[in-house]
Amino acid sequence: MSLENKKILIIIGGGISAYKSLDLIRLLQRKGSVVKVVLTKSGKKFVTSLSISSLSKNKVFEEMFDEKNNGKIDHISLSRWADLILVVPATANFMSKLSRGGADDLASTIVLASNKEIFLVPAMNVRMWNHKATQKNLQNLSDYGYKFIGPENGEMACGEYGKGKMSSPRQILSFIKNFFEKKDLLRKKKIKAIITSGPTKEYLDPVRFISNESSGKQGYELALELSRLGVKTTLISGPTKINFSNDLKVKKVISANEMLQEVKKKLPTDIAICAAAVSDFKPIIIKKSKIKKDIKISEIKIEKTPDILSFLGQNNRYRPKLLVGFSAETENVVKNSYKKMHGKYCDIMVANDISKKDIGFNSDLNEVTIIEKNGKTQKIKKSSKKFIASVIAKKIVEKFLINEKKIN
Repeated sequence: MSLENKKILIIIGGGISAYKSLDLIRLLQRKGSVVKVVLTKSGKKFVTSLSISSLSKNKVFEEMFDEKNNGKIDHISLSRWADLILVVPATANFMSKLSRGGADDLASTIVLASNKEIFLVPAMNVRMWNHKATQKNLQNLSDYGYKFIGPENGEMACGEYGKGKMSSPRQILSFIKNFFEKKDLLRKKKIKAIITSGPTKEYLDPVRFISNESSGKQGYELALELSRLGVKTTLISGPTKINFSNDLKVKKVISANEMLQEVKKKLPTDIAICAAAVSDFKPIIIKKSKIKKDIKISEIKIEKTPDILSFLGQNNRYRPKLLVGFSAETENVVKNSYKKMHGKYCDIMVANDISKKDIGFNSDLNEVTIIEKNGKTQKIKKSSKKFIASVIAKKIVEKFLINEKKIN
């Protein structure tokens, strides 16, 4: 079963829907999951520790500083223990706290410290849900990478009707089950992916080089998201300021030639994603000493760097089953990217409009269009690179599984 032995950490928030969490615990127990629960101060107004511990067969965690923990730091140990964290219900107040990065109790510190998938199950009055502040918090949390289950349309405890009703325990269970089934499927298939990211530096002499403004953030977030989905992922990164996660396998390179050699070492692979902004040109000769200003410009000879995307697309022996390219354009973005996709023999092209100042290079935000060979496009409006990575990763996995099914 997809939920057998899965470790689920449930955070119970302070809303009337909190009582439904007891049914959810019971359903998860029947499916063989191991459940631990954090009960918030406001959640205690609706359900008791005794009822939760009786159902979960585990200690209920309530306080951030507990003298009985024998030196354990609960907000770290619990977040590392879980396979998935679930906030049921996620109230308007708790969403607001997470949106601004608040961490003043055990529940919020666990969420902030977590390196696992976090699902929020909202429940509130319809006007509270539709309020601009809540909708802004919703967008912020989506950009941060939180996933949402619901809310649904229905009658509220207050008697009003509309969107804001918490998803039922069975709906939540089905959502979680599908999440783990897809993740387990990808792990069983042992799908491998390589992602190139960041800029390359092509040195003219010991101090000067040809490069660009790529931060490597989009490729890094994409690598993290694929890894979370169960894909065995290697990130091949040019020079960046990113503090890479220890959960991700990273190979650091400097030049385009080094990046190409690392790509070749990882072949064959199932999925290859070329998100790196590789410098197009390099010097034919790298000077061993600093070039003086009085040198004639004509003496500096340059040539093209290797085209890694074309190499992969035309590699009949080791071509990846799914090849994804990134295209940075300043005009006719979709048209030029579509042309590039066919010229490089890609399956998917992700187009960036780098003419816009506040997105793309050296920004945490981006705006892209996903283009497929059949001409189908999907535009993702200005969002965090983390959110965009989740959409792109989902598209890549779906496309890969469809293609594999056709072959088999």
